[in-house]
Amino acid sequence: MSRARADEEEYWHSSKFRAFTFDDEDDELSQLKESKRAVNSLRDIVDDDDDDDLERVSWSGEPVGSISWSIKETASSSTSSLEGRDSSLQKGSSSYAAFPKQVSSYSLSSLFKGRNKLPSFQSLSDALSDTGVKNYTPELRRPKAEYKDYGSDWSPRDTVRRMQRGKVCSLERFRSLQDKLVLLDEAVAGHDGNVITAVLIFLKRTLRREILFRELEVRQVALCHLIHFLKETGEQKLLLDLLRFLDRTEEVALSQYREHLNIQDVEKRREFLKGCIGLPFSAEDTSHIQDHYTLLERQIIIEANDRHLETAGQSEIFRKYPRKASILNMPLVTTLFYSCFYHYTEAEGTFSSPTNLKKTFKIPDKQYVLTALAARAKLRAWDDVDALFTTKNWLGYTKKKAPIGFHRVVEILQRNNAPVQVLQEYVRLVEDVETRLNLATKYKCHDVVIEGTI
Repeated sequence: MSRARADEEEYWHSSKFRAFTFDDEDDELSQLKESKRAVNSLRDIVDDDDDDDLERVSWSGEPVGSISWSIKETASSSTSSLEGRDSSLQKGSSSYAAFPKQVSSYSLSSLFKGRNKLPSFQSLSDALSDTGVKNYTPELRRPKAEYKDYGSDWSPRDTVRRMQRGKVCSLERFRSLQDKLVLLDEAVAGHDGNVITAVLIFLKRTLRREILFRELEVRQVALCHLIHFLKETGEQKLLLDLLRFLDRTEEVALSQYREHLNIQDVEKRREFLKGCIGLPFSAEDTSHIQDHYTLLERQIIIEANDRHLETAGQSEIFRKYPRKASILNMPLVTTLFYSCFYHYTEAEGTFSSPTNLKKTFKIPDKQYVLTALAARAKLRAWDDVDALFTTKNWLGYTKKKAPIGFHRVVEILQRNNAPVQVLQEYVRLVEDVETRLNLATKYKCHDVVIEGTI
């Protein structure tokens, strides 16, 4: 027992380091080399610039000087020191291994890198004397000003201003009806549509419909924003309730009429349109709804008949020009073009007759002539084109007349690759001399050019 105590005292009084003398050859460079041999056999460090090119590695294999390395080294140094001290006291061993050295929490390369500068040696001594645990990781936190967005009691005006600047503000603090209305008034006064819409969404969620509708009735700007928002988001039920509360019967009818766009089945859409005829529309709108229903009803009949003819192969025009799409739900002009293309010669009593469509839907002469000309020229039916513009007077004389102007007739014919003879005939009918010569030159109607120069 006494021998063990003697060995322990000998260890504490002994030292493997020699005292510093000016005559000693162990200068700073030699101490550096001795320290380097204790750390993973690092290369010889002579110059600061050479040290930057070396990869410094700790015992754990991580790059020395990194944040993770510093944290692990700091924790391991304190832990290993305490554990080693406790184990040595418990075992009572006098061996050198029972008293492990405290591992520095700093990179040797980083400490010796500035060895030519005086402040570096001061930091080295301070580091060796400081055994406490330090955290060198920078603290990352949000700016204090941002916490005010959630915790501060902003007034309605300040809240609106911050929302205009894109700040996140909680509106839940406005609980009373008076505060909510002041907030809405401030948003309207700010003339920012996004802020107004955001406040309206908050009010729509926190107020009863009757109260919200009553307050918006006297705030027309906010009311228009809410109506537009409900239309864009498709909240049809709330929109209809609002319009009924405001006694806007025509807008209620139009909103209900728009629902036909969501009905895909053609029979159900026809029945829906039939029910819309009795809604409180204006006189002009009622006429349009009636025409829409009649047109869809005609399209259903024409589609069923033409599909049967095309499938059976009984019609030559369907064999030569197969249909590319269904006529259902097409506009009136498209339906007229379809009739002029496939059913031009049919009697007026049939639903698919172009003249029947013209008479039923009161199509103007200009629109009818333009559509019929485009359809017959596409089929290269030049006789039908000629008959379209030929009229007879009360004496029996024939004359060509075009309600759209013959210069437009020439352009449509040329677009459909009409022969030169047909083009020349209609170019001659252009009344303005300069326009006639320009068209003749442009479309290479040489006879008309020669006639105009004589």
